[in-house]
Amino acid sequence: MTALLPLLLLLTSLVPAAISFFLAQDSYGLRNALNLGGALLKAGLIVAMLFAVAGGAVYETTIPLAPGLVLLLKIDALALLFVSLSAALWLLTTIYAIAYFGTKPQQSRFFGFFSLCVFATTGIALSGSLISFFIFFELLTLSTWPLVSHKQDAASLRAARSYLLYALPCSTLLLVAIVWLESATGPVLFDETPDLDALDRSSQQAIFALFIVGVGMKAAIVPLHGWLPSAMAAPAPVSALLHAVAVVKAGAFGVVRVVYDVFGVARVTDLGVGMPLAVLASATILWGSIRALQQTEIKKRLAYSTVSQVSCIVLGAALASPYAVIGGLAHLVHQGLMKITLFFCAGIYDERAGVRDIAGLDGLGWRMPWTSACFSLGALGMIGLPPLAGFVTKIYLGIGALQAEAAWVLAVLGASTLLNAAYFLPLLARLWFREAAPDARGDERVPALVVPAVVAALAALGAGLLAASPLSPLGWATLITEREYLR
Repeated sequence: MTALLPLLLLLTSLVPAAISFFLAQDSYGLRNALNLGGALLKAGLIVAMLFAVAGGAVYETTIPLAPGLVLLLKIDALALLFVSLSAALWLLTTIYAIAYFGTKPQQSRFFGFFSLCVFATTGIALSGSLISFFIFFELLTLSTWPLVSHKQDAASLRAARSYLLYALPCSTLLLVAIVWLESATGPVLFDETPDLDALDRSSQQAIFALFIVGVGMKAAIVPLHGWLPSAMAAPAPVSALLHAVAVVKAGAFGVVRVVYDVFGVARVTDLGVGMPLAVLASATILWGSIRALQQTEIKKRLAYSTVSQVSCIVLGAALASPYAVIGGLAHLVHQGLMKITLFFCAGIYDERAGVRDIAGLDGLGWRMPWTSACFSLGALGMIGLPPLAGFVTKIYLGIGALQAEAAWVLAVLGASTLLNAAYFLPLLARLWFREAAPDARGDERVPALVVPAVVAALAALGAGLLAASPLSPLGWATLITEREYLR
């Protein structure tokens, strides 16, 4: 039975996806129950495995696809970190999406691709080999494209085309990197760093660069980030999914896999490719923040914030010192909790107050106190105010930079904090310290919209307050680092 657990985790998303596509538009109860049931079952399976995996248990399933080609699924501590984030936020986003869409059209299509997207994300987390990772990574591209274009208006279709224009060439380069690498090493398993000595130094460096471009598009690393702000034409639940659960996290997770499980820290250091990646991540952190300052639309500002914040994960991977690794892995969860809170709130402001631009936030703090309190917690966490989750990340990345003898990173983190404050604090000032316009509206009479935001905000607060717990994101990241990358 334990060998089937990885497959069962996948089926909790795949089955709702497959059935949702064939349900009639007015089958609201069945469709909602199906997707909520799948999300709850996945969460239950993860809780059941949590303590066993913490103790060192590993669950593995092999599925033959073709002669010499197998799909390897493996649940270890790293996989469980990512899939736990995916499962928890899938549940919250499902509740939110049901309330957000109400009786709007094309819900069978939406929830079908929504669950298929989570299926692909789960597969990325569980992949135990490079080829398994690639299969699910590309399925994620195909399943998120219809979500970006869901509204079918000009802006959505334009955003979907932009997404594919970035994704498909990068996917091609990723495939080239895999074929080039495995032609010299054979199939690459993530628990066995391959011997690359059959390749000369320049070939190894070129392959590493191809990998980073291949996965870096989804991680929105500059200059591969342009698709992400455009994708804000999608509905709020899709924005939440893209930024906190699926696409950008899959890209960042891919960088972690490439650095630690495909090349390994020693080889990355020997090749001299880690520090250039850290510089690129730092440039992305600063550029995303600068661009966020220039946005007047709430979701666009949050989108550029994501460009900046996700590269903190990449930075931690690139620095490769113990504290940097821990900080980067913890931020995989921390950023997800904070950013999904912010996008939930942005969607509530849009749906319940008709507010999409920053200027419309004036006085909404007192009209919509729960939503605005959650938005404030998410924003302050992004800035790095203690004791929120973002503060924990920045402290660990800072110490990790010193361990890696890269003190210049402290200046990047300091500048990022100031820029975060510059683009978030004016929004909070508008919410709480300005008077609302005479014709302003806004209410919170749809609990299913507000409750997911409250839960996510409290989780972000708890991740900071309870960081010392072994089951906190930080504690789990420490376990992974000690078990997998410092051995």
